[in-house]
Parts: sequence; C-alpha cells; structure tokens
Amino acid sequence: MRKTAYRHVIWDWNGTLLDDLDYCIGVMNGLLRKRGRPEMDRARYHEVFDFPVREYYRRLGFANTQEEFEALSVEFISAYDANRWDCALHGGARPMLAAVESAGLTQSLLSAYRHETLEEIVNHFGLRGHFAHLAGLDNIYAHSKAELGRAQVAALGLPRDQIVLVGDTLHDLEVAREIGVDCVLVAAGHHPAERLRARHDHVLDTLEQLPAVPGLAALR
Repeated sequence: MRKTAYRHVIWDWNGTLLDDLDYCIGVMNGLLRKRGRPEMDRARYHEVFDFPVREYYRRLGFANTQEEFEALSVEFISAYDANRWDCALHGGARPMLAAVESAGLTQSLLSAYRHETLEEIVNHFGLRGHFAHLAGLDNIYAHSKAELGRAQVAALGLPRDQIVLVGDTLHDLEVAREIGVDCVLVAAGHHPAERLRARHDHVLDTLEQLPAVPGLAALR
C-alpha cells in the first residue's frame, strides 16, 4: 500500500475520458472499404491498434512509406473530425473529474490528439475548468507524447511519486514509466483488458473504480 496520497492526476483523453473506441473503428472501416479491404470488429481492432500509429497502419497493410503514412493520417483525421461531436464521454468521466477536484487534487490532460483540437473538444464538453494544463501534440501523426509529459511534470513541481497518469493503452504505461510517474490503466478504451493486464498490475474495468486505487482513496 502507498504511504502517501497522490496530489495530481494526469489524464489521457481519447479512450480514457472520451469514449471514441467504436467511432474510431467506424472511421477506419470507411478507409478500409474504400480500398476494398476487410472491415474490423472490436476484437480485430484491439488486436492491431498500437502506438506509434504508423505501426497500426502497417498491421492493416497501409503506409509502407512515409508519404503513404502522412497521406493516410490526413485522410483519417479528416474523417474523424467530420463527426467527432457524435462521441460521448465515458459514463464515469464527469463524476471522477469532479471527485478528483473535490478531493483537492489538481488535474491535467496529456494527449496524442492535436493540441488545438484537444482544446476545442474539451471546451465543447465544458470540462476545461477541471484542468490546470492541457498538452496535445503539434501534429496529426500521433507519435509518442513522452516529451510533452516530461515538460508537464517539470511544470508541476511535485515529487513524481505524488503524480499518477490514468490512461487506456500500453502507450500510456510506457509514457508514465518514461516520465517517472505511477500509472493506472482503464480497460474501456483502445487496448483490451488482457493486453493491459499482461503488462501491468494496476488495471481497472471502469473509471468508477478509481477510488479503490491506493493513493486515490480521497475520491470515495
């Protein structure tokens, strides 16, 4: 058990707070149909989706060159953005953000989403007031967000053992380890429970289970 409570939560956005799993599958299936390729279901998506996103595209038989990868990225993001407002938050997102705030912890967002788009959608849901800081990438290619995370942690000025990152993918775990903070994974997004639990001990089924995490008991 932890001897100290966390003082700051770094949230991932897509798949963790925003429930866009099926939406992303639908967008990619549109690209697959256009090219005469088999469509994916959730099981196939959970099997192949990964970071960096170029590896995911390769597993689908796309993007063998940098030029192809960049063109496909533009096509995917354009299709995703067309109806992104149709996505909803996970059911536990608002209650958990409010609980963290009520418990006196500070919060930030760290996302592979493009920064300007992240700001727009967070404001769309009326959540901006929960976060001391938002950090998204400066491009659409969804490379690692570890560098942003290092800058975010440095700006907080807190001991690293008082910070926890909450995400939904193994990339979130890798980022947490790179920036030296703890990690909790929620198996309700882009990586399935079995993949997460094979690599990490702190995996929840839903956001509502966060108060059971050592160091987050104040959320109860």
